[in-house]
Amino acid sequence: MAEIISNSLHWVLDDRRNFPFCTQNGVAYGWSIRFIVLRLHAKFLAMRLYRLRAVRLVASFTLVFLFFHILRSYHEEPRLWQHNRHVPAPACPESPLLNDVLVIVRTGATEVLEKLPVHFSTVLACVPDYIIYSDLEEDIDGHHVVDVLDRVAGNIRMNVPEFWLYNRLRASGREQLEYKTLFGSGPAGALDNPGWKLDKWKFLPMVSRALEHRPNAKWFVFIEPDTYLLWQNMLSYLSKFDATKPYYLGKYMWIGQVLFGHGGSGFMISNPAMRMVSKHWTENQDWFDEYTAKEWAGDMILGKAMENVGVHLVSASPHVQIDSLSTVEWTNNRHDKPDWCYSPVTFHHMTSPDISSLWKFENDWIQHSAANTGPRLRDIFESLILPRLQSEVTSWDNQCKGTEYSNEAFEALSAEDKATITQAERDAQASFENCKIAYSRCVEYSHEEDRCIRMRDGDDLEVSSENTSSVKSGWIMSRISEAMEEMDNKCGTLKENDWATGS
Repeated sequence: MAEIISNSLHWVLDDRRNFPFCTQNGVAYGWSIRFIVLRLHAKFLAMRLYRLRAVRLVASFTLVFLFFHILRSYHEEPRLWQHNRHVPAPACPESPLLNDVLVIVRTGATEVLEKLPVHFSTVLACVPDYIIYSDLEEDIDGHHVVDVLDRVAGNIRMNVPEFWLYNRLRASGREQLEYKTLFGSGPAGALDNPGWKLDKWKFLPMVSRALEHRPNAKWFVFIEPDTYLLWQNMLSYLSKFDATKPYYLGKYMWIGQVLFGHGGSGFMISNPAMRMVSKHWTENQDWFDEYTAKEWAGDMILGKAMENVGVHLVSASPHVQIDSLSTVEWTNNRHDKPDWCYSPVTFHHMTSPDISSLWKFENDWIQHSAANTGPRLRDIFESLILPRLQSEVTSWDNQCKGTEYSNEAFEALSAEDKATITQAERDAQASFENCKIAYSRCVEYSHEEDRCIRMRDGDDLEVSSENTSSVKSGWIMSRISEAMEEMDNKCGTLKENDWATGS
């Protein structure tokens, strides 16, 4: 059975047919989404592939969302996204919860100018009430940003190393700020970004301040500026829970023995839970100051406070997504049916062009969809990615990494391993056509002189695609359609949304 691999895109097939594939990440710049990599992974027969020398022949199961007609604009795109360009008038959803939800955006001075502005004309355009918490009080495009650290005890601000940036901001303002914005962070955070180090101190204060700001809100939704919030889906999802009970919903993450909701994926807290954790923090602030000083993740610190008051995290997967559209596990099958069948409420690590493009899709969906429900993952794929795929693309390199085919690698194999290599695989690097036919279930492939690469189970890849004249790529569209049909059959009815509520 095909296996789901973290941070890859995989198709799970009932009949156990195996698809050779290759996965990768990358960026094709333009005014829209840079490009989207759709990764699909299946376990191949137990044969070792061999390294190659100079051509690249890639048989894989990766779908890449490319805006080929705008590649020439790569060097013309400004560093900061002009958020008011090509923005459609908002089509906003309706819901009984619409005015009972406060959205909290947590950000920092080192990233806010680059990441936040696009939200005002997209994600936040339909949110009746939101507040922005940061480490510097200022106005961004006419929207007020609140300093959520201004009530931190003076001895903490003066003695804790992370506060040197905050103290400098308070003394000199943004004009004297020297920084480098880091897009996203790894499993251990962004340890060389002083703004990220300071961020852990914001979580408990922002919970208390948000409750103070909207004491009667039923739900509090916490996101970051590189989080995309699908507002229609979020309102529908929250309506499945009783807001009079203490709820803490999010993406499962563990640090040590502490379970918490991942901050970048977004997490949701009901009013009773907000009151419980805010009271606990206020009454034990000295203990939490010491705890925060020695830990590194603010979302984990909030999770610890929730654990202390007996509010346990409810998994919001697959609705909250830890990945962007380029790395989401579209066919993960951890529930009664694949994630493909469910409606997302957030995506993480989204660039400003990503946000604008998904916003346009979501607006079109609200205006024109006959389903009267929010889009599922499969709808996003069908509308945004599938129309961009082509059977053959020249001057495009997927840069797939994994097991390779070449004469050099073949000679390095043992006699036993050599015996498992088919003649088609030996000839795969000879031409683009050989690459295409080397594997009976190949869906995507690319060819460069004298080299063939195929992804193995468990490989963790973070490499970019690029526009290059020496590489040719292709997609076998009939097999993509077949795989989509198999996934849709697993979803059952597509007329009503299914929600995983952890119950």
